[in-house]
Amino acid sequence: MDLQDQLKQLFPDHVPEEQEPENTNETPDIWLQDDPIICKYEKRKGKPVTILEGYNGAESDFKQLAKTLKTKLSVGGSFKNNTIIIQGDYRDQIMAMLKEKGFSVKRVGG
Repeated sequence: MDLQDQLKQLFPDHVPEEQEPENTNETPDIWLQDDPIICKYEKRKGKPVTILEGYNGAESDFKQLAKTLKTKLSVGGSFKNNTIIIQGDYRDQIMAMLKEKGFSVKRVGG
Protein backbone atom coordinates (compact mmCIF):
# COMPACT_ATOMS: atom_id res chain seq x y z
CA MET A 1 0.00 0.00 0.00
CA ASP A 2 1.55 3.26 -1.09
CA LEU A 3 1.10 6.73 0.32
CA GLN A 4 -1.71 7.68 -2.07
CA ASP A 5 -3.82 4.69 -0.97
CA GLN A 6 -3.23 5.49 2.70
CA LEU A 7 -4.30 9.10 2.16
CA LYS A 8 -7.46 7.97 0.34
CA GLN A 9 -8.38 5.77 3.31
CA LEU A 10 -7.80 8.61 5.80
CA PHE A 11 -9.56 11.29 3.72
CA PRO A 12 -12.12 9.61 1.42
CA ASP A 13 -13.85 12.89 0.42
CA HIS A 14 -10.64 14.66 -0.59
CA VAL A 15 -10.12 15.33 -4.29
CA PRO A 16 -6.42 15.86 -5.13
CA GLU A 17 -5.53 19.05 -6.97
CA GLU A 18 -4.07 18.81 -10.44
CA GLN A 19 -0.49 20.01 -10.53
CA GLU A 20 0.55 22.23 -13.40
CA PRO A 21 3.53 20.90 -15.33
CA GLU A 22 6.62 23.02 -14.92
CA ASN A 23 7.80 24.98 -17.91
CA THR A 24 10.77 22.99 -19.20
CA ASN A 25 11.33 25.10 -22.31
CA GLU A 26 14.30 27.33 -21.71
CA THR A 27 13.62 30.84 -22.87
CA PRO A 28 16.50 33.26 -23.24
CA ASP A 29 16.91 35.15 -19.99
CA ILE A 30 18.67 38.03 -21.72
CA TRP A 31 16.97 40.36 -24.16
CA LEU A 32 18.39 40.02 -27.65
CA GLN A 33 18.84 42.98 -29.97
CA ASP A 34 19.01 43.81 -33.65
CA ASP A 35 22.26 45.82 -33.75
CA PRO A 36 25.49 43.90 -33.11
CA ILE A 37 27.44 44.26 -29.88
CA ILE A 38 30.83 45.85 -30.56
CA CYS A 39 33.78 43.88 -29.21
CA LYS A 40 37.05 45.83 -29.26
CA TYR A 41 40.55 45.59 -27.83
CA GLU A 42 42.48 48.39 -26.15
CA LYS A 43 45.52 48.82 -23.99
CA ARG A 44 44.97 50.82 -20.84
CA LYS A 45 48.03 51.68 -18.76
CA GLY A 46 49.95 49.05 -20.72
CA LYS A 47 47.45 46.27 -19.90
CA PRO A 48 45.23 44.64 -22.53
CA VAL A 49 41.45 44.92 -22.04
CA THR A 50 38.46 43.74 -24.06
CA ILE A 51 35.55 46.18 -24.25
CA LEU A 52 31.95 45.32 -25.13
CA GLU A 53 29.52 48.10 -25.95
CA GLY A 54 26.43 48.81 -28.00
CA TYR A 55 23.84 46.84 -26.00
CA ASN A 56 20.50 48.63 -26.05
CA GLY A 57 18.49 46.40 -23.70
CA ALA A 58 17.98 46.67 -19.95
CA GLU A 59 20.99 47.61 -17.86
CA SER A 60 20.36 44.72 -15.46
CA ASP A 61 20.59 42.23 -18.35
CA PHE A 62 23.90 43.72 -19.46
CA LYS A 63 25.23 43.48 -15.89
CA GLN A 64 24.14 39.85 -15.76
CA LEU A 65 25.92 39.20 -19.05
CA ALA A 66 29.09 40.83 -17.65
CA LYS A 67 28.98 38.60 -14.59
CA THR A 68 28.48 35.49 -16.72
CA LEU A 69 31.41 36.35 -18.99
CA LYS A 70 33.72 37.10 -16.08
CA THR A 71 32.92 33.82 -14.30
CA LYS A 72 33.22 31.66 -17.43
CA LEU A 73 36.56 33.24 -18.37
CA SER A 74 37.76 33.40 -14.74
CA VAL A 75 38.99 36.95 -15.17
CA GLY A 76 38.34 40.33 -13.62
CA GLY A 77 36.39 43.11 -15.16
CA SER A 78 33.79 45.78 -14.55
CA PHE A 79 30.59 47.32 -15.84
CA LYS A 80 30.78 51.09 -16.32
CA ASN A 81 28.86 53.57 -18.49
CA ASN A 82 26.97 50.82 -20.37
CA THR A 83 30.20 49.07 -21.33
CA ILE A 84 31.67 45.80 -20.11
CA ILE A 85 35.43 45.89 -19.53
CA ILE A 86 37.15 42.49 -19.30
CA GLN A 87 40.79 42.28 -18.25
CA GLY A 88 42.89 40.66 -20.98
CA ASP A 89 42.47 39.95 -24.68
CA TYR A 90 39.55 37.50 -24.80
CA ARG A 91 37.83 38.72 -27.97
CA ASP A 92 37.60 35.30 -29.64
CA GLN A 93 36.22 33.49 -26.57
CA ILE A 94 33.76 36.30 -25.77
CA MET A 95 32.52 36.46 -29.34
CA ALA A 96 31.99 32.68 -29.38
CA MET A 97 30.03 32.83 -26.09
CA LEU A 98 27.86 35.70 -27.29
CA LYS A 99 27.11 33.95 -30.58
CA GLU A 100 26.09 30.85 -28.59
CA LYS A 101 23.60 32.97 -26.67
CA GLY A 102 22.18 34.34 -29.91
CA PHE A 103 23.77 37.78 -30.06
CA SER A 104 25.28 39.25 -33.19
CA VAL A 105 28.79 40.50 -32.50
CA LYS A 106 31.01 42.83 -34.50
CA ARG A 107 34.79 42.77 -34.00
CA VAL A 108 36.42 46.18 -34.10
CA GLY A 109 40.17 46.70 -34.35
CA GLY A 110 43.08 44.35 -35.01
